[in-house]
Amino acid sequence: MPEIGTLRPARPRPAVRATPAAAIVASVVLVELSSGITQGFLSPLLASLTSVLHVTAADLNWVSIASLLASVAFTPVLSRMGDLYGHRKVLRWNLAIVLLGSVLVGLSRSFGLLLAGSLLQGAFAGFFPLLVGILRNRSDRAESRRGISFMVAALTSGVAVGLVASGLLAKYSASPTAALWVPTAAVALALAVTWPLLPETEYRPGGRVDWAGGLLLCVGLVAIMLGLGQGGAPGWEWTSARTLGCLLGGAAVTAVWAVVELRTAEPMIDVRLFRHRNVVVVSLVALTFTFGMLGLLVANPVFLGTSKAQAGYGLGLDPLGISLAMLPNMLALTLGALIAPAVASRITDRLVLVTGSLLMAVGFVAEFAGHSSLVAFLAATAVAGLGSGLLQHATRTLAVEAVPPEQTSVGSGINELLINVGGSIGAAVVLAVFAAQTPAGQVLPRLGAYTTSWLLCAAVAAAGAVLSLLHRGTKR
Repeated sequence: MPEIGTLRPARPRPAVRATPAAAIVASVVLVELSSGITQGFLSPLLASLTSVLHVTAADLNWVSIASLLASVAFTPVLSRMGDLYGHRKVLRWNLAIVLLGSVLVGLSRSFGLLLAGSLLQGAFAGFFPLLVGILRNRSDRAESRRGISFMVAALTSGVAVGLVASGLLAKYSASPTAALWVPTAAVALALAVTWPLLPETEYRPGGRVDWAGGLLLCVGLVAIMLGLGQGGAPGWEWTSARTLGCLLGGAAVTAVWAVVELRTAEPMIDVRLFRHRNVVVVSLVALTFTFGMLGLLVANPVFLGTSKAQAGYGLGLDPLGISLAMLPNMLALTLGALIAPAVASRITDRLVLVTGSLLMAVGFVAEFAGHSSLVAFLAATAVAGLGSGLLQHATRTLAVEAVPPEQTSVGSGINELLINVGGSIGAAVVLAVFAAQTPAGQVLPRLGAYTTSWLLCAAVAAAGAVLSLLHRGTKR
């Protein structure tokens, strides 16, 4: 296989052995696989952790919120540091942070330690932008697109591996917390293997980190994400001062951040990028597809695990069965990511965005129509997963190609932030629907909570298809 060269001429330096393309691709795939495992391992364990850690299910919601808030805080800073100081150098520290968090999670016998570990694990959000920076600086456009497709496929495959691995350990291990060590093994392997293999970025634009802008952005986004993540929960009613303070205060701080960045010579994120039509379109499509993809991340597994004897609906699967039932969606998502570059070369990037959005809309409508049959429901989730895979690759690729090479990781980081924002909005809307459809004193909602959520997600995905028509093609 030919070796990958850099896109920009470097200053004369002693000759070094180039890293083979296969080694680079294998390394980035391994890192993203560990990221997926870290994100997917906990879902099958939540029910058992309530008794092990002596907490309620509502308390455990803070674990996902902590990880989300940390990812929002880490992403822009790590992305900018990678562009300035070298993507490999920052990635090594990034992996070390996530490894430390995973060790704390593995050692957790208290809720506080689990929460602390989850905060550090949230740094996995920096992996993708940093790896994209390495790929783009050492490959041409076609190779970079293929590499990103492998990364997305590895990420989603890792989620599936994490689900199944922790489900199996939870079912057959004598220790109720053995499965908490799953991400430690994955991240440690990724760090050990990629340390000597990944090359460093040779082109550096120079400059400094805008710490003031980074702090403002983190405060604003964390407040918004906290309000969205907790909105509707006891003590966090949507009209409460606490929730409104987070949402409105976060929006105000983010607006101040935008003004400050426009006046900063070397901003953390150049907001002027949003003057470009394609940047805006890709950003909006990222919001619409993650609304349903992440908004139903909790609802669908709960539906799969609910029995008709309990609520008059549901498919009555056990934790391991739920893990296996989520595989069709994950596998289809992986397939969509892998075929996305070839599809784009045949039908254009704009039509990939349209097709992916329509497939998700059709999948959600099919979930609504076939929810009484396990086979029909899983087939519907696979259709939605295929569309999601196309969009995962397309939005991440186009977000990077819309920015200058020296802002590669920042461009990718913006997309990762929007993925979190879209997912949080979707989760908040689904939570509000569930709250409205849950009778007083009951734990499970009416079936209408699910049917309404599926149709809402379908409508938002269809809106994404319409927005995708505004994307302008670029010269290849």
